[in-house]
Amino acid sequence: MKTVIVKYNAGNIRSVLFALERIGVTGIVTDNVEEIRAADKVIFPGVGEASTAMNYLKERKLDQVIKDLKQPVLGICLGMQLMCKHSEENDTECLGIFDSQVKRFESVAGLLKIPQIGWNNITNLHSSLFEHVPENSYMYFVHSYYAALGADTVAITNYVLNYSSALQKDNFYGVQFHPEKSATAGSRIIENFLNV
Repeated sequence: MKTVIVKYNAGNIRSVLFALERIGVTGIVTDNVEEIRAADKVIFPGVGEASTAMNYLKERKLDQVIKDLKQPVLGICLGMQLMCKHSEENDTECLGIFDSQVKRFESVAGLLKIPQIGWNNITNLHSSLFEHVPENSYMYFVHSYYAALGADTVAITNYVLNYSSALQKDNFYGVQFHPEKSATAGSRIIENFLNV
């Protein structure tokens, strides 16, 4: 099985590679269009800023390549947000795979810090991605923006408000949290994705 990690100017690729290695899978990091198209599984990670990342994808025609993929694709953190319609982060038009808007958290009377950094639970799990992952499992999050709830929501987390901690549509999956940094439950999610 050929597992490709899309290379673009948004970090956390190394931690995804290590997570794959821990479960005995060798990932290939590439921005080569043919290699991405030929992969059995594609992971689209990301830590960074939406408009810069989208510009990078467009310059290399990777935006259209990702949208056209027929094999399972997993977006992580910014990767998932870029798979949505639009992000409030610098008013960015995104890939439009998921019918969801990405919005900035509004701090509530200073009670909750933005960005959300740390462990939080995921609920209402409705996807093969969460097979053998218990309801209310804790995952590791780092983000200031969130995907609103919608038809593609397959997991919910509460921070300031309820939002989509995971999305799925056809062969596209997205998680707001970092499964590669989320201990046993996170590893299980990555394995489930690879077994789709």
